[in-house]
Amino acid sequence: MTDLEGDARKYAYRLLGYRDRSEKEIREKLLGRGFPEDVVSLTIQHLKKNGFVDDSALAASLMRYAQENKRLGYQGARQFMLRRGLSAEVIESALSYDENTELRNALKLIGKKTKNLQHPFTTGEKKKIWNFLVRRGYSLSTVRKAFRRYNSNEEEEHP
Repeated sequence: MTDLEGDARKYAYRLLGYRDRSEKEIREKLLGRGFPEDVVSLTIQHLKKNGFVDDSALAASLMRYAQENKRLGYQGARQFMLRRGLSAEVIESALSYDENTELRNALKLIGKKTKNLQHPFTTGEKKKIWNFLVRRGYSLSTVRKAFRRYNSNEEEEHP
């Protein structure tokens, strides 16, 4: 192993010490730091062989984070994972569409956004919440169902 390879590994380990990264992220950082392509390839090969870079495991972790913490819809989670440098194949194998989870998360977000609003909320407030959910990656049908269910729950609570 040359000094250049050792420096590349050290830098890669430092990057991985902050958070898990995809193979593409590591490659871009190393190339951006000025390491030659052959050294970058050897470093990534070493990291993958020793289990430090695993795009499939990262995809599973990011999927849970996107759905549970960020409350992103299916498309939002997919975009989030693409921005992290994961390939479409890896994302598709990790990401599964579950309508019940989507609906539950959308309802939680609606509840969070309407906590301080008077019921029934105005058309403008509804439009803002609708657009917020779409930006989060929820499909229009899921948003529509979530609003219907939220409104029916609210009518039961407020006679």
